[in-house]
Amino acid sequence: MVNFAIHTDSRQCARKLVGYTTKEVMGHSLVEEFITKDYQASVQAVLDRALHGEETANFEFPLMTKAGARIEILLNATTRRNERGNVIGVVGIGQVSVCNHRSASSSRHYRHKISSPYNDFASQDITFRIAQEREYSKLIDHANAPIIGVNPLGEVNVWNQCATRLVGYNTNEVIGHRLVEEFITQDYQASVQAVLDKALDGVETANFEFPLMTKAGVRLEVLLNATTRRDEKGDIIGVVGIGQDITGRIAQEREYSKLIDSANAPIFGVDTKGNVTIWNQCAEKLVGYKTEEVKGQSLVQEFITPEHRARVQSVIDQALAGDETANFEFPLMTKGGIRLEVLLNATTRRDEQGSIIGVVGIGQDVSQQFHLLSTMTRVKLFRKTTFFTDMR
Repeated sequence: MVNFAIHTDSRQCARKLVGYTTKEVMGHSLVEEFITKDYQASVQAVLDRALHGEETANFEFPLMTKAGARIEILLNATTRRNERGNVIGVVGIGQVSVCNHRSASSSRHYRHKISSPYNDFASQDITFRIAQEREYSKLIDHANAPIIGVNPLGEVNVWNQCATRLVGYNTNEVIGHRLVEEFITQDYQASVQAVLDKALDGVETANFEFPLMTKAGVRLEVLLNATTRRDEKGDIIGVVGIGQDITGRIAQEREYSKLIDSANAPIFGVDTKGNVTIWNQCAEKLVGYKTEEVKGQSLVQEFITPEHRARVQSVIDQALAGDETANFEFPLMTKGGIRLEVLLNATTRRDEQGSIIGVVGIGQDVSQQFHLLSTMTRVKLFRKTTFFTDMR
């Protein structure tokens, strides 16, 4: 039997929380009479440890009200000693919001202490918060996207069902394990760790792409937002991210890239700044520059003759605005200084969200036709001039 009493700045509000008056609880066993059976052993263990000088912070347990309702309580179990240093009980101090659970603006906070020669408790009614956390946890666990979280040590503490289906490991196999060291390929461990470290410093990263190894040893490509996770006081407690499996998309992009690179027509591409991003093998053979020589260079400034730069830039600008151009003819300078005539379709390039990210075009070398046409034009002009000369 443990004797205890409730003292508060508002006895009426305390009675609303638990329903018992001081007289009704004094002299009764806290654990046996007010704690649900499934938690009696764990609560008693916390009390026993505190009575031996081992304190517990933020211990959560359910308390039964007089009406039979279960309330979730969070408190610190602190050893209480007399003036000679002898252990005389356990005390915990906390805040409780009990007069109005529905409105945060109208809630009044009171300090409660349960006192006795053995136990003093000040509790925090966290029933609403616990219910909310459970709802959030349920939403996360049933989300149709993989959600992964780590603590400040980089150990997994969030791993929902979609992550389990995607990677093959169940929650018990990953919780407490190091995400980077155990599930990320070695070539990406440093970059992934850097993203986590930044998020732990409050700098979040959107659309971060990294490979994740499945239980079967298959490498998945995952796109993730690394978001800082904070507690109710605003302190950083980890990182959580909602991911997207882009393995199929990456494979498709690689296939497209392979088709583009091996096409028997020159294919050029630029980003929104006009810098070269695509330059296939046929373009290399035609112009003489290797891909590494042109990537990141300005197509117009570096490879177009000065008298045609404004016209070519105008076509690129139009395509970047969504206005595409078909059969556009322009001159391209080779590495050997030879001027080529190229016929190109300037097509707007977009990402998966539909945002414009550049221009791509499939070309055709029409230099021979151009020169042949020019020669024929000159011959016709020569014949015409000769005819009129002979007429004189």
